[in-house]
Amino acid sequence: MPDDELLRSMRDECAVVGVGVSPFSRHTGRSELSLVAEAFRNAVEDAGLERADVDGLIVNMGPDVDRLPQLLGMEVEWAFQTWRHGRLSAQTVQMAGLVAHSGMANYVACIGSTVANPQGTEEGGEAFRPGGGPHWEFPHYGMVHPGALPAMSFRRYLNMHGGDPEKLGAVAVNQRANATHNPNAVYTARPITQDDYVNSRYVIEPLHLFDFAAVNDAAVCMIVSTAARARDAAQPPVYLSGMQGMKAGRSQVVFAMEGLGAGAQDVYQYSAPASMPVYEMAGVSREDIDLLQIYDSFSPEVIYGLEQLGFCGPGEALDFIQEGRTAVGGELPVNTAGGHLSEAMIGGWGHLAEAVQQVRGACGERQVEGAKLAQYVHGPFVSIIFRAD
Repeated sequence: MPDDELLRSMRDECAVVGVGVSPFSRHTGRSELSLVAEAFRNAVEDAGLERADVDGLIVNMGPDVDRLPQLLGMEVEWAFQTWRHGRLSAQTVQMAGLVAHSGMANYVACIGSTVANPQGTEEGGEAFRPGGGPHWEFPHYGMVHPGALPAMSFRRYLNMHGGDPEKLGAVAVNQRANATHNPNAVYTARPITQDDYVNSRYVIEPLHLFDFAAVNDAAVCMIVSTAARARDAAQPPVYLSGMQGMKAGRSQVVFAMEGLGAGAQDVYQYSAPASMPVYEMAGVSREDIDLLQIYDSFSPEVIYGLEQLGFCGPGEALDFIQEGRTAVGGELPVNTAGGHLSEAMIGGWGHLAEAVQQVRGACGERQVEGAKLAQYVHGPFVSIIFRAD
């Protein structure tokens, strides 16, 4: 178990000092490198830095870390590249904070990017790795689509808890409404209704078309430094107040809850832990959180996120999200920029950037009034609580 005292000693010791994004679009016609270069340039400007000030680099999704500094005109003292996967985006930001705090680099740029792939699969084909892919795809059984597990696990969730599957439409409808107030969203001008959701075709039953993330071109850069340096940046500091790592094991699933995946070895009997490191480190409770950013390649992930974090009890989230409760202006705003479903699919990076901008108070018509604490969560518990002064 994590050392609570050590965790608390890291509270607010590092911070995001700059955020930059490229245009988000289904078809920009641009290379991934050009999108990354624009996001990086915008993040440096946002922080009030010079390019030469950035001496650390972590690439989660994007061009190779060996070539990227050369192409961006950088000289970095500390560089690293993670596997191209969205469940590692928050881990990347956490790592950047630890690197800055250790003194190995002063300003660490974190890169996430994607470009639409006409074949619908990333290079290498996750599903065809030995033993199956990370989403419990089993090619030898015909489960080669990342949406197979979310559909199967949501059906199992309904079988165990009951509930009307059409209520899941509130996730897609709410997030599309949020995207209409986000000029950079892929679907900014295309709201949908509950009737649109119900009448849309199934992709993998019980999931409809609007339960699946957008496919698009996008890039995000976040620059992380120490709290001391952040106070001299151009923007108000946004502290990494609480952090929690990703679980891995026989019961953990990327797009579902513990024990709910097709290959999980323990039976799903879930209730949220009474305490979690992310809240212990930040010194706050769930009731203090102003908004949530929940990774949502598929709509059910929002349901799972609410229950995993303890905002709802087991089987309660479908009812909780009704009647605008998770909309901007509601009791607990969720995915205020539109999320993967309506802003852009970019491995959680849009969610992380939105969390920072929300606590800065920089989100215009979709701004959550008085937001000071924003929490990001993905999959097996990886989480960050962002705090503004």
